[in-house]
Amino acid sequence: MNKSYRIDSIDLLRGIVMILMALDHVRDYFHADAFLYNPLDLTQTSVPLFFTRWITHFCAPVFVFLAGTSSFLVGERKSKKELSFFLVKRGIWLIVLELTIINFAWFYNISFSLIILVVIWVLGVGMLVLAAAIHLRYYVVMVLGFALVFGHNLLDGIYVDGNNADAIGWTMLHGFKAFPVTDHFTLFAGYAILPWTGIMLLGYCFGKLFTPAFQERREKILLSIGGGLILLFVILRLPNIYGDPSPWSVQSTTIDTILSFINVSKYPPSLLYTLITLGPAIIFLSQADKLNFNSWFNRMAWTLGKVPMFYYVLHLYLIHSLAVAAALLTGYDLNDMVFTTWVTDSPNLKGYGFNLWIVYAVWIFVVLSLYPLCKWFAKYKADHREKWWLSYL
Repeated sequence: MNKSYRIDSIDLLRGIVMILMALDHVRDYFHADAFLYNPLDLTQTSVPLFFTRWITHFCAPVFVFLAGTSSFLVGERKSKKELSFFLVKRGIWLIVLELTIINFAWFYNISFSLIILVVIWVLGVGMLVLAAAIHLRYYVVMVLGFALVFGHNLLDGIYVDGNNADAIGWTMLHGFKAFPVTDHFTLFAGYAILPWTGIMLLGYCFGKLFTPAFQERREKILLSIGGGLILLFVILRLPNIYGDPSPWSVQSTTIDTILSFINVSKYPPSLLYTLITLGPAIIFLSQADKLNFNSWFNRMAWTLGKVPMFYYVLHLYLIHSLAVAAALLTGYDLNDMVFTTWVTDSPNLKGYGFNLWIVYAVWIFVVLSLYPLCKWFAKYKADHREKWWLSYL
């Protein structure tokens, strides 16, 4: 462990999921079928499209989980009071960032008539909760995290109808819904606080395994945890008893049956969704230190993983700007290019879009274009540790 308490394997994994995240967002803005149906809908999707969307399921839970892990590692060189203060400031900053700079990146709408509360928002809220939770005993934080992740599906049958504060509040905690608050303003609660906060709390507890006391045993422990999560996923998924509101079923073909089995719910993230994403990620962490960090891909991913927020903001603006340019080239009016189809229906975008080959080409272009900037910024951060504000990017 170096003086900054950064763990190369964690940065590498974070960078890989950031690269995958760009694929999902390019698909949102460029794929023709993104405006017609859910790519995980087995009655309409294709196998390549299904996996293009499904593989990106790893992004948010790994991102949130590792944010908790990084918070623990930061706490190794700070007092509880200092860490708590840092998390409060960072949490508030992330919420403000989501509501302003990131929201504008999604829609290019200067009136902010649609506000979405998604991954950066829930990261901010999770850090505010974590700022208080770190003052509890370690095992209490772990129990609370397990309770939220394993128990929140018990709340699946609870709904609060309407468009009032109670309905909005409950959806923020454990739902997924857009609320037309007024004729000119819509609030979309996309990332539920309870399960995502549970993932962050467990990520915080997970950080203990990266302290020197576990160095010799870490690989075996991580393999056991990751393998155990995958095994638990299979055990719970087979009988369709608990852990996901969408049961799987035998389909007309073997491949469709497999797709049905792994097609778990992200909104809100079900227990089974969390198991099947974090399990493989933890197995990867167990082996990541053995990888060649000098290979071009690992070096790129490792660099991106060191500046995730910088990359996140830039990739949204670049993808959206490329989509606007593509729309103009294909004859669409800019006034119609408000990409809200994953929140509300946007008939003006019907007919716009490209095939998966174009999606993958744009994705590769986006990642390769951003790498030099991220490499420069990572070096700038490393050379200017005295600049406190750099820790917020």
